[in-house]
Amino acid sequence: MTKIFVSRLTGKLEDFKAISTNTLSNKFCSAMHNKSKENVICTKCYSWRMLQTYRKNVAKALQRNSDALGQRILDKKDLPVIRDLDFRFNAHGELINSTHLENLVNIVNHNPRTTFSLYTKRKDLILDYFESPDFPNWRYPEYKVKPKNLIIVWSNPKINYVRTTVPHSYVIDKVFNTVATEHYLENCTGQKCRDCLICYDKNKTNIIVEKVK
Repeated sequence: MTKIFVSRLTGKLEDFKAISTNTLSNKFCSAMHNKSKENVICTKCYSWRMLQTYRKNVAKALQRNSDALGQRILDKKDLPVIRDLDFRFNAHGELINSTHLENLVNIVNHNPRTTFSLYTKRKDLILDYFESPDFPNWRYPEYKVKPKNLIIVWSNPKINYVRTTVPHSYVIDKVFNTVATEHYLENCTGQKCRDCLICYDKNKTNIIVEKVK
Protein backbone atom coordinates (compact mmCIF):
# COMPACT_ATOMS: atom_id res chain seq x y z
CA MET A 1 0.00 0.00 0.00
CA THR A 2 1.28 3.47 -0.91
CA LYS A 3 1.21 5.93 1.99
CA ILE A 4 0.95 9.62 1.12
CA PHE A 5 2.52 11.95 3.67
CA VAL A 6 0.17 14.69 4.87
CA SER A 7 1.98 17.51 6.67
CA ARG A 8 0.67 19.88 9.32
CA LEU A 9 1.63 23.42 8.42
CA THR A 10 2.95 26.16 10.70
CA GLY A 11 3.36 29.94 10.66
CA LYS A 12 0.69 31.76 8.70
CA LEU A 13 -0.59 28.38 7.50
CA GLU A 14 -1.18 27.07 11.01
CA ASP A 15 -4.29 24.84 11.23
CA PHE A 16 -3.88 23.77 7.60
CA LYS A 17 -2.64 20.47 6.24
CA ALA A 18 -1.01 19.84 2.89
CA ILE A 19 0.24 17.25 0.46
CA SER A 20 3.58 18.44 -0.88
CA THR A 21 6.63 17.09 -2.68
CA ASN A 22 10.38 17.60 -2.49
CA THR A 23 11.42 20.95 -3.93
CA LEU A 24 15.09 19.94 -4.02
CA SER A 25 14.60 17.04 -6.44
CA ASN A 26 12.11 18.81 -8.73
CA LYS A 27 13.79 19.68 -12.05
CA PHE A 28 11.45 22.61 -12.68
CA CYS A 29 12.13 24.05 -9.21
CA SER A 30 15.87 23.62 -9.65
CA ALA A 31 15.88 25.42 -12.99
CA MET A 32 13.76 28.29 -11.64
CA HIS A 33 15.79 28.59 -8.43
CA ASN A 34 19.01 28.91 -10.41
CA LYS A 35 17.73 31.67 -12.70
CA SER A 36 20.11 34.60 -12.99
CA LYS A 37 17.28 37.15 -13.02
CA GLU A 38 16.66 38.78 -9.65
CA ASN A 39 12.97 39.38 -10.37
CA VAL A 40 12.15 35.65 -10.35
CA ILE A 41 10.53 34.73 -7.03
CA CYS A 42 11.92 31.18 -7.16
CA THR A 43 15.44 32.54 -6.58
CA LYS A 44 14.23 33.48 -3.08
CA CYS A 45 12.44 30.19 -2.42
CA TYR A 46 11.65 29.62 1.25
CA SER A 47 11.17 25.88 0.66
CA TRP A 48 14.61 25.46 -0.91
CA ARG A 49 16.17 27.12 2.11
CA MET A 50 14.11 25.23 4.71
CA LEU A 51 14.62 21.76 3.26
CA GLN A 52 18.39 22.26 3.17
CA THR A 53 18.61 23.47 6.77
CA TYR A 54 16.16 23.13 9.66
CA ARG A 55 13.60 21.02 7.76
CA LYS A 56 16.01 18.41 6.38
CA ASN A 57 14.04 15.63 8.05
CA VAL A 58 10.87 16.67 6.20
CA ALA A 59 12.62 16.40 2.83
CA LYS A 60 12.75 12.60 3.13
CA ALA A 61 8.99 12.33 3.61
CA LEU A 62 8.39 14.78 0.78
CA GLN A 63 10.63 12.74 -1.49
CA ARG A 64 8.50 9.68 -0.80
CA ASN A 65 5.52 11.75 -1.97
CA SER A 66 7.44 12.80 -5.09
CA ASP A 67 8.14 9.18 -5.92
CA ALA A 68 4.59 8.00 -5.18
CA LEU A 69 2.76 10.81 -6.97
CA GLY A 70 5.08 11.35 -9.91
CA GLN A 71 5.81 7.81 -11.06
CA ARG A 72 2.44 6.06 -11.43
CA ILE A 73 -1.29 6.61 -11.07
CA LEU A 74 -2.30 5.59 -7.55
CA ASP A 75 -4.90 2.90 -7.01
CA LYS A 76 -8.12 4.12 -5.44
CA LYS A 77 -7.28 2.27 -2.21
CA ASP A 78 -4.10 4.38 -1.92
CA LEU A 79 -5.86 7.75 -2.16
CA PRO A 80 -5.83 9.52 1.23
CA VAL A 81 -9.08 10.41 2.98
CA ILE A 82 -9.09 14.12 3.86
CA ARG A 83 -11.44 15.27 6.61
CA ASP A 84 -10.51 18.98 6.53
CA LEU A 85 -12.82 21.54 4.91
CA ASP A 86 -9.86 23.35 3.28
CA PHE A 87 -6.65 21.70 2.11
CA ARG A 88 -3.51 22.76 0.28
CA PHE A 89 -1.44 21.17 -2.45
CA ASN A 90 2.19 22.25 -2.95
CA ALA A 91 3.09 24.00 0.28
CA HIS A 92 6.50 22.67 -0.80
CA GLY A 93 7.46 21.71 -4.31
CA GLU A 94 5.78 22.03 -7.69
CA LEU A 95 3.93 19.80 -10.11
CA ILE A 96 6.38 17.20 -11.36
CA ASN A 97 4.52 15.96 -14.42
CA SER A 98 1.02 15.07 -15.67
CA THR A 99 1.02 11.89 -13.57
CA HIS A 100 1.47 14.00 -10.43
CA LEU A 101 -1.37 16.28 -11.53
CA GLU A 102 -3.70 13.37 -12.25
CA ASN A 103 -3.03 11.86 -8.83
CA LEU A 104 -3.91 15.19 -7.18
CA VAL A 105 -7.11 15.42 -9.22
CA ASN A 106 -8.02 11.90 -8.15
CA ILE A 107 -7.48 12.88 -4.52
CA VAL A 108 -9.79 15.86 -5.06
CA ASN A 109 -12.50 13.68 -6.57
CA HIS A 110 -12.06 11.14 -3.78
CA ASN A 111 -12.79 13.86 -1.18
CA PRO A 112 -15.74 15.87 -2.54
CA ARG A 113 -16.49 17.67 0.75
CA THR A 114 -13.06 19.30 0.89
CA THR A 115 -11.99 22.41 -1.02
CA PHE A 116 -8.46 21.97 -2.38
CA SER A 117 -6.18 24.79 -3.49
CA LEU A 118 -3.39 23.88 -5.88
CA TYR A 119 -0.56 26.41 -6.19
CA THR A 120 1.47 26.06 -9.35
CA LYS A 121 3.58 27.96 -11.86
CA ARG A 122 3.19 25.18 -14.42
CA LYS A 123 0.47 26.47 -16.67
CA ASP A 124 1.75 24.07 -19.33
CA LEU A 125 0.64 21.01 -17.38
CA ILE A 126 -2.66 22.59 -16.34
CA LEU A 127 -3.64 23.60 -19.88
CA ASP A 128 -2.58 20.24 -21.34
CA TYR A 129 -4.66 18.34 -18.80
CA PHE A 130 -7.99 20.12 -18.34
CA GLU A 131 -10.78 20.57 -20.82
CA SER A 132 -11.17 23.89 -22.62
CA PRO A 133 -14.56 25.19 -23.77
CA ASP A 134 -13.01 25.31 -27.25
CA PHE A 135 -12.05 21.62 -27.15
CA PRO A 136 -15.00 19.53 -25.94
CA ASN A 137 -14.37 16.02 -24.67
CA TRP A 138 -15.94 14.31 -27.66
CA ARG A 139 -13.11 15.70 -29.81
CA TYR A 140 -10.31 15.40 -27.28
CA PRO A 141 -11.21 12.65 -24.79
CA GLU A 142 -7.81 12.91 -23.09
CA TYR A 143 -8.81 16.23 -21.53
CA LYS A 144 -10.43 16.15 -18.09
CA VAL A 145 -13.10 18.36 -16.54
CA LYS A 146 -11.81 20.28 -13.52
CA PRO A 147 -13.50 19.25 -10.25
CA LYS A 148 -15.69 21.93 -8.68
CA ASN A 149 -13.90 21.57 -5.34
CA LEU A 150 -10.47 22.35 -6.84
CA ILE A 151 -9.14 25.92 -6.88
CA ILE A 152 -6.09 26.44 -9.08
CA VAL A 153 -3.88 29.34 -8.07
CA TRP A 154 -1.30 30.37 -10.64
CA SER A 155 1.83 31.60 -8.86
CA ASN A 156 3.17 34.51 -10.90
CA PRO A 157 6.96 33.90 -11.11
CA LYS A 158 7.87 37.59 -11.53
CA ILE A 159 8.30 39.92 -8.54
CA ASN A 160 6.77 43.41 -8.89
CA TYR A 161 4.88 42.38 -12.01
CA VAL A 162 1.35 42.20 -10.68
CA ARG A 163 -1.07 40.40 -12.95
CA THR A 164 -4.50 41.93 -12.48
CA THR A 165 -6.34 39.42 -14.64
CA VAL A 166 -6.46 35.64 -14.39
CA PRO A 167 -4.88 33.88 -17.39
CA HIS A 168 -6.89 31.03 -18.92
CA SER A 169 -9.72 31.70 -16.49
CA TYR A 170 -11.75 28.78 -17.79
CA VAL A 171 -9.47 26.58 -15.67
CA ILE A 172 -7.27 28.86 -13.51
CA ASP A 173 -9.14 30.55 -10.66
CA LYS A 174 -6.70 32.97 -9.05
CA VAL A 175 -3.31 34.65 -9.41
CA PHE A 176 -0.79 34.87 -6.58
CA ASN A 177 1.57 37.85 -7.04
CA THR A 178 4.63 38.86 -5.03
CA VAL A 179 6.02 42.37 -4.61
CA ALA A 180 9.16 43.79 -3.02
CA THR A 181 8.21 47.47 -2.90
CA GLU A 182 5.63 49.64 -1.18
CA HIS A 183 3.98 50.64 -4.44
CA TYR A 184 1.39 47.90 -4.33
CA LEU A 185 -1.47 47.24 -1.94
CA GLU A 186 -0.94 43.77 -0.49
CA ASN A 187 -3.98 41.78 0.57
CA CYS A 188 -2.09 38.79 1.96
CA THR A 189 0.95 39.81 4.04
CA GLY A 190 0.54 39.70 7.80
CA GLN A 191 -2.57 37.55 7.84
CA LYS A 192 -3.11 34.00 8.97
CA CYS A 193 -4.62 31.97 6.14
CA ARG A 194 -7.31 30.57 8.42
CA ASP A 195 -8.56 34.12 9.09
CA CYS A 196 -8.53 35.04 5.40
CA LEU A 197 -9.33 32.08 3.12
CA ILE A 198 -9.00 34.15 -0.07
CA CYS A 199 -7.17 31.25 -1.67
CA TYR A 200 -9.83 28.73 -0.64
CA ASP A 201 -13.01 30.53 -1.70
CA LYS A 202 -13.90 31.07 -5.36
CA ASN A 203 -16.28 33.87 -4.38
CA LYS A 204 -13.48 35.99 -2.89
CA THR A 205 -10.99 38.12 -4.83
CA ASN A 206 -9.03 36.29 -7.49
CA ILE A 207 -5.99 38.61 -7.45
CA ILE A 208 -3.70 38.05 -4.47
CA VAL A 209 -0.65 40.17 -3.63
CA GLU A 210 1.95 39.35 -0.98
CA LYS A 211 5.13 41.21 -0.05
CA VAL A 212 8.32 39.20 -0.37
CA LYS A 213 9.69 38.28 3.04
